[in-house]
Amino acid sequence: MVRRGATGRAGRASGVAACALGLVAAWHIGPAATWLPPVRRKLSPRLDGRGRPDHVALTFDDGPDPASTPHFLRVLADHDVRATFFLVGESLERHPALGRALVTEGHEVAVHGWNHDRPWFPAPLRDAQEVARTADAVRRICGTDPQWYRPPYGILSGGRLAAARRAGLRPVLWSTWGRDWTADADARSVEASVLADLAGGGTVLLHDADGWSAPGAWRATLGALPGLLAECRRLGLNAGPLGEHGIGHAHAPQVRA
Repeated sequence: MVRRGATGRAGRASGVAACALGLVAAWHIGPAATWLPPVRRKLSPRLDGRGRPDHVALTFDDGPDPASTPHFLRVLADHDVRATFFLVGESLERHPALGRALVTEGHEVAVHGWNHDRPWFPAPLRDAQEVARTADAVRRICGTDPQWYRPPYGILSGGRLAAARRAGLRPVLWSTWGRDWTADADARSVEASVLADLAGGGTVLLHDADGWSAPGAWRATLGALPGLLAECRRLGLNAGPLGEHGIGHAHAPQVRA
């Protein structure tokens, strides 16, 4: 016979466990709601990348990649424009010279994560290790202290948010994007997608590599870039890196000799 008191204790323990799991799930998933642009714009303009009204922050994710990133460097140099590149740590380790070239040419480098996985389950220790590892790689290889963090896929879980804070990084997503990772993207569609929401103070998300996109998708982005820069000039907007965008208290990176 099971005593009534034992049954009650078992029920209470089960309830406590369920509550604890619910709290962990809320902590893990809650910040990810900022992936939705209306939520982000209303609750966190800084996370939306809102800065100076006369400026547009130009950002690229997923590099460096020797097959594609140098083409973007060439176009940006031709237009005398600097940008922020969110780097994948394992890619930076494979192509250190390209990471150094980004800084040499005046661009800002930031943290995108060690790899490009999705945070399906809470893993705060792994998040902290991988964000810190990528930030350390940027310092060691590029010789500059990163200021910004953008999680892969823009999914800012509780663990990733805590990891960024521990590493001294400011999370930032975007206010407009090119939807340039799909197989059917072309220069015209990328440009139209960005311009649909482009405004002074906005942050533009593009990709300079296709490691996690459709093969060759970067070519559509590259083709759209000159037109996007021309439209910024026509609108009287200066395109540049996040460090010049005036978000919060971020400061310009300190480059070591």
